[in-house]
Amino acid sequence: MTPPACPAKPSAGDRIAVVSPAAGLPGLFPRPYELGLERLRKEYGLEPVEYPATRSMDSTPRERADDLHAAFADPDIKAVVASIGGDDQITVLPLLDRELIRANPKPFFGMSDNTNLLAYLYNTGIVGYYGASVMVELGRPGAMHPQTAESLRAALFTTGAYELKPAEHWTDVHRDWADPATFDGEPQTRPGTGWTWLNAGRVIEGRSWGGCLEIVGGLLMADREISHDLSVYDGGVLFLETSEELPSGEEVFRTLRAMGERGLLQRFSALLMGRPKAWSFEHPNSPEEAARYAADQREAVLRATRAYTPGITIVFDVDFGHTDPQLVIPYGGTVRVDGPSRRITVTY
Repeated sequence: MTPPACPAKPSAGDRIAVVSPAAGLPGLFPRPYELGLERLRKEYGLEPVEYPATRSMDSTPRERADDLHAAFADPDIKAVVASIGGDDQITVLPLLDRELIRANPKPFFGMSDNTNLLAYLYNTGIVGYYGASVMVELGRPGAMHPQTAESLRAALFTTGAYELKPAEHWTDVHRDWADPATFDGEPQTRPGTGWTWLNAGRVIEGRSWGGCLEIVGGLLMADREISHDLSVYDGGVLFLETSEELPSGEEVFRTLRAMGERGLLQRFSALLMGRPKAWSFEHPNSPEEAARYAADQREAVLRATRAYTPGITIVFDVDFGHTDPQLVIPYGGTVRVDGPSRRITVTY
């Protein structure tokens, strides 16, 4: 495996690709998508370029792979951003031309099902960025969360250290994109609760790997884009979070157990666990139910780490993934977890 390197960043005025390598949801919900494109233009000074499958819910894996090839191969495109996540991006991976992408490295931003592509880029030698999809973060009703906006700006345009900070206010409740009233104002948020640290007596600095836990589980089952030489993960920082599917604590434990049985979990020196999304349209949990769900997930993580890597430094409720705000995490880049100072610093 080629050690990942950071590709050159875009500048104001540059063209960036907007693709849907997981699902063409912009075709179903144009309002948050168009809002996200507008913010890319007005707030970030970038020119989004849409590709043929971006708005198509019926696109084939081959068509989505073709869009990615076109975006990476075009010298005028300076970054690639996913419209949103989805469900079956794993079927796109076998169709990708690794040498084409390796020869044309570009920053890629995406999350959720885009964990597949980020893991692929990790093995291709390209640092990616977990976060900042067009429809969810850029298309947030009312305005972008200021912590999301600041983190994305730093990840897009700068290189060097950036300190992540706990959310001052946050939410995991989202309103219906099909309802125009959703976009009349910002989501209702509640005060932040900070991060919780465990085994925090040391400083760890290593390369990051992980993403959406459900997608990592799929990669494990398919034996795809997880190196058989597990030493490549030694001393790294694992970051994981769960989606709006709200996997049970037992499901979380089983995936982590599979990582442990494979010998993967033990390779990492620190684990950043994203704040769990505990509300969805299918499961509109009350605050009390959401708190129980989050506690069950934390216990599942502790049960697995006690069994396989009891000394690992863990930070719970880090603000990335499917909750709001969403801090951007470099994928394959350097993350510093300073336990004594209770600080997390990433290198963009």
